[in-house]
Amino acid sequence: MPIRSYILPVIVFSQFCCTSLWFAGNAIITDLISNFNLEVSALAHLTSAVQFGFIIGTFVFAILNIADRFSPSKVFFICAVVAASLNLFTVFDANNLRSLFLIRFGTGFFLAGIYPVGMKIASDYFKEGLGKSLGYLVGALVLGTAFPHFLNVYNQDISWKVIVYFTSSMALIGGGMIMFFVADGPYKTKLEKFNISVFYSVFKIKKFRTAAFGYFGHMWELYAFWAFTPVILNGYLYFHKNIDFNVSLYSFIIIASGAISCVFSGYLSQKYTPKKVATVALTLSGLCCLLSPLIFVINSEIFFLSFLIFWGMVVIADSPLFSTLVAQNVPNTIKGTALTIVNSIGFAITIISIQLLNSLSNNFEIRFLFLFLAVGPVVGLIELYKSLRKE
Repeated sequence: MPIRSYILPVIVFSQFCCTSLWFAGNAIITDLISNFNLEVSALAHLTSAVQFGFIIGTFVFAILNIADRFSPSKVFFICAVVAASLNLFTVFDANNLRSLFLIRFGTGFFLAGIYPVGMKIASDYFKEGLGKSLGYLVGALVLGTAFPHFLNVYNQDISWKVIVYFTSSMALIGGGMIMFFVADGPYKTKLEKFNISVFYSVFKIKKFRTAAFGYFGHMWELYAFWAFTPVILNGYLYFHKNIDFNVSLYSFIIIASGAISCVFSGYLSQKYTPKKVATVALTLSGLCCLLSPLIFVINSEIFFLSFLIFWGMVVIADSPLFSTLVAQNVPNTIKGTALTIVNSIGFAITIISIQLLNSLSNNFEIRFLFLFLAVGPVVGLIELYKSLRKE
């Protein structure tokens, strides 16, 4: 059955709209700190709140086999509406750190019905060339993550509350487009009944385990890098008083550059294999972690920003490929649950790495801080290289 040409663009655009909620709090963190009298450490706490909510959400969705037992499009729509509504509570004047934490937690919980479910929808439509399709989809996640930083460039001209209203409106639009324009895909196979054993039995599949552990190593680095991108930029300005640039603008550029690499890696996976392309990307991002102390020393704005843009590209380029490997190496009836499981564990790992960096920042200079992120790529590469040697 031919797939209508608008299906993938609609899924991609909807994913972009909804995932803009993800880092909406980070983009306006300065305003939240000043308006609600928060500590500077609120950045790590509120970022972790979204991640923690997403982890619990994906755990619940995986245990209940939500994406495999019900219509993925309807699940996506309902979660988009609820997440957008929760995001709006950010503007209430009576908020404090606890209430903001709960708002971000709830937003993250229902993002569990958007990001992995969006990949499930795509995999139900595109059996061939799945790496390319998920490359576009994860690229949309990257743009959605970076977009609030772009809006924050103009924060002096518009109220931070407008950014909240705007991101919630985008999520509602994205959810509506999936609901009304994207029906369940032709390759969808319904799981007829609840099966809790799927959550752990899927790890008995060797190729799934390889993809999962590669993804876990990748996630150790990814969100910590994204969350601390403004910190890296401000740290460089602290070391080099003669240099000045717009931190919000370059945070957007560095994170958003990953959207290009996601699409590019998706196309490369059609010529080579998803596993080989993912291995190269993970190797390069690991090297960026190890070289990171040097970029703070070199007094060159162009070199510094170019390095970070390159890092922003390779740190995410492997993500759609690991998801492709997960989807390709499990039965169709549990594909949605498998994608949700690896997301749940992967994002649990991000909380550890983000909180670790936040804690270590009190004892280490900023230039040495990101060496600790290299642990993730090393662990992921060990599993991938073992698998590649056997092929």
